[in-house]
Amino acid sequence: MTTPFPFTAVVGQDDLRLALLLNAVSPSVGGVLVRGEKGTAKSTAVRALTTLLPEVSVVPGCRFSCDPASPDPGCPDGPHEGGGGGASRPARMVELPVGASEDRLVGALDIERALAEGVKAFEPGLLAAAHRGILYVDEVNLLHDHLVDLLLDAAAMGASYVEREGVSVRHAARFLLVGTMNPEEGELRPQLLDRFGLTVEVSASREPEKRVEVVRRRLAYDDDPAGFAARWADEEAAVRQRIVAARELLPSVRLGDGALRQIAATCAAFEVDGMRADIVMARTATALAAWAGRTEVLAEDVRQAALLALPHRRRRNPFDAPGLDEDKLDETLEESSGDDGPDPDGDGGGPGGGGGQPEPDEGPAGDGAGAQPEGGEGEPAPGGAGEQSPAPAAEPFRTKVLSVPGIGEGAAGRRSRARTEHGRTTGARRPQGTLTKLHLAATVRAAAPHQRARGRSGRGLVVRRDDLRQATREGREGNLVLFVVDASGSMAARQRMGAVKGAVLSLLLDAYQRRDKVGLVTFRGSAADVALPPTSSVDAAAARLESLPTGGRTPLAAGLLKAHDVLRVERLRDPARRALVVVVTDGRATGGPEPVALASRAARLFAAEGVASVVVDCESGPVRLGLAGRLAGELGGTAVTLDELRADSIAGLVKDVQRRAA
Repeated sequence: MTTPFPFTAVVGQDDLRLALLLNAVSPSVGGVLVRGEKGTAKSTAVRALTTLLPEVSVVPGCRFSCDPASPDPGCPDGPHEGGGGGASRPARMVELPVGASEDRLVGALDIERALAEGVKAFEPGLLAAAHRGILYVDEVNLLHDHLVDLLLDAAAMGASYVEREGVSVRHAARFLLVGTMNPEEGELRPQLLDRFGLTVEVSASREPEKRVEVVRRRLAYDDDPAGFAARWADEEAAVRQRIVAARELLPSVRLGDGALRQIAATCAAFEVDGMRADIVMARTATALAAWAGRTEVLAEDVRQAALLALPHRRRRNPFDAPGLDEDKLDETLEESSGDDGPDPDGDGGGPGGGGGQPEPDEGPAGDGAGAQPEGGEGEPAPGGAGEQSPAPAAEPFRTKVLSVPGIGEGAAGRRSRARTEHGRTTGARRPQGTLTKLHLAATVRAAAPHQRARGRSGRGLVVRRDDLRQATREGREGNLVLFVVDASGSMAARQRMGAVKGAVLSLLLDAYQRRDKVGLVTFRGSAADVALPPTSSVDAAAARLESLPTGGRTPLAAGLLKAHDVLRVERLRDPARRALVVVVTDGRATGGPEPVALASRAARLFAAEGVASVVVDCESGPVRLGLAGRLAGELGGTAVTLDELRADSIAGLVKDVQRRAA
């Protein structure tokens, strides 16, 4: 067995270590989400925690790790007699692979034994294995949503419920949930973020001395893991004893009314949704007091609990970076520490400034843009001379649903129709590999004609492996949404480009909610650039969009050809994921010899390969040339205007009605 890296030997990462230790003291805190760049010892610290957890006593032979002192009365392997002797073993750390199935997570009925032998044999999953230990999910942001829902429900209720294929099983599932993620690879949905008790941000130190020490310790561990662990054995034993002492002290810790008032005031001041934050802060503050060896929760415990429990809960939209204003936190704690009510003569100038009037010189959004002439149809001189500073994006809105036609087989998501493991049942087929979703009626139909030949004599159905049928299901998949954005001079008017950026930002929000990958290609001047290769990080796409400069000619053909190259490479990496190309342009093509003809030939490449595409027509003004609509026809896609892109657009509804009538 590999010797784990000692927990106390991890350099820096004080918040990470504290959050893990608090959950070890009080698992009811709700787990830890560790966010950070690659190579920051996230996984190392989590795996090292297992050596610090006290051993657990289990009922011999119980697959669900029941405690012999108080066994689970509903244990599927029970009933167990309480107060009996037990066997001790180290606390487990169970890793949930990103590609795991639902059956692997929660367990499943052994279908073959159920049909062939007539017994209900339940095979426990990873939730049962993690009971009274640690369940670790590396890259939790890449885990399918339905698995995250099951995982967090079990963590919240302390039990797992399995209702499927005629089996109904409930077993205890109390574990320390730890997830790690790199935000560059995509974010968790806000409602899932809220289910993690604490969150910490980790990053590599910029201090040379600390970096030297990290390298020194890692090299020493790699040369002699056992010897390195032995050198840290005393520190590990001291931390282990402190965890045990804190667990014993925890029931005696008093959470007074003053501390509760501070917790409630803090959550209200930072406008977190729901009451989960208040509860998590209370449990965290109590665990902090126990860890410090105190029986009274102090203001410093409440402050530290807020820094761990609130940053990921104050995000108001997916593109908000997690974080907490510590000055505002200190002011809130100070104001709520006394018994006095609000100052009747106050002017609302406290944290949040909710009662103030706007400054007189604050005009409506877009006033600054109005000072600039429209001038969007003129082309500035090629090159850098015509470049303008990035325009701010307009307010995002809810967009119409854009989808890929047909039925795919890509990763689970919420955009286009696809054959998936979850969804409505549409048919049956012979299983390819392990049977995961039994189609009972089809299985019975396959076995029924052979009963006499198989010598059936009783009431039971004689079923063989060849009779089993896998249910085929239809759900939704996530797509690759590749944005091809015209950043040329014809789009450069500040008011117009702001609207364009607002539309693309709205589509990015939609892609975030539908679990798509996104990419960004821009074209201006004389060339096209891949501003963002296909990624799951919609936040990164929004950041690149915000800083997008404009100006120069319109190399439409170059933009389309660059997008075609991106799709070709992405097909090799992920052939099952279908693409949706969103071209944001007014349809103009200038610069170089025969720019219009080149753009037409480039567009026909997409049509020939059947790539789904949408052209967002950004042409404005009383005179419209209809170039974007012509481009959409050559792409084999559809065209929508900025107004029609809105989900509540009257123009879009009228157009839909006219299309159906035709």
